[in-house]
Amino acid sequence: MKFNNRNVYISEKAVIGKNVRIGDNTVIYDNVTIGDNSIICNDCVIGEPANDYYFKDTYENPKTVLEEGAFIRSHSIIYAGSTFGKNFSTGHRVTIREHSKFGNNCRIGTVSDIQGYVEFGDNCWLHSNVHIGQQSKIGNYVFIYPYVVFTNDPTPPSNTCIGPTVGDFSQIAVGTVLLPASVIGKHSLVGAQSLVGGKI
Repeated sequence: MKFNNRNVYISEKAVIGKNVRIGDNTVIYDNVTIGDNSIICNDCVIGEPANDYYFKDTYENPKTVLEEGAFIRSHSIIYAGSTFGKNFSTGHRVTIREHSKFGNNCRIGTVSDIQGYVEFGDNCWLHSNVHIGQQSKIGNYVFIYPYVVFTNDPTPPSNTCIGPTVGDFSQIAVGTVLLPASVIGKHSLVGAQSLVGGKI
């Protein structure tokens, strides 16, 4: 590990691989695993606990795993219970909520918001300012461009949560809104500023 920095907290229950660099003012919580050759930049939080951490003495942080080659840019917050394949990377000020699952070689752009309980395949790239609602499912080699929003509540405000599904090799262009439960098939191109519902 290379620190050369100030004000870093790493839980004794965290596992840090070989040749990992961790920036200033970063917090790594219980049950986090960071793979070899990863970079965690300044002011990041890895394994941010769920709400119960602050109210229940019996809370135990679920496992958070960043496989080898992760590159997490400054001010990113990754919640506990999420898993990330090899070579995962974020831009600045990214938030990824609990129980998110990413395959290998995924990139999440600056100021994007992943609301948790989502699934991504391999080689997915999200540009800046993308919002992904809970229960969304994204296949392999999916590109999502700036200001895209995945919604998930068909009768807001309610407790019903049905995120969109996007098939392999599809592209969702700038400013698109996907409505709850919408399904985009493989090899699709959704044009800029589209409003999409149903099955495509």
